[in-house]
Amino acid sequence: ALIKKLIAAENSAKPLSDSKIADILAEQGIKVARRTIAKYRESLAIPPSNQRKSLI
Repeated sequence: ALIKKLIAAENSAKPLSDSKIADILAEQGIKVARRTIAKYRESLAIPPSNQRKSLI
């Protein structure tokens, strides 16, 4: 749920990478690996940051 909220609130011109999401969660006391973020992101059918990037 936190991953989905972070991605929904991100700047579409500069989307958050999986490692940046892991860093943000670590600051909140949730320690997870980048690969874990990628797994949950894929299970939520959210594309990787390079595909979420919007030039407009």
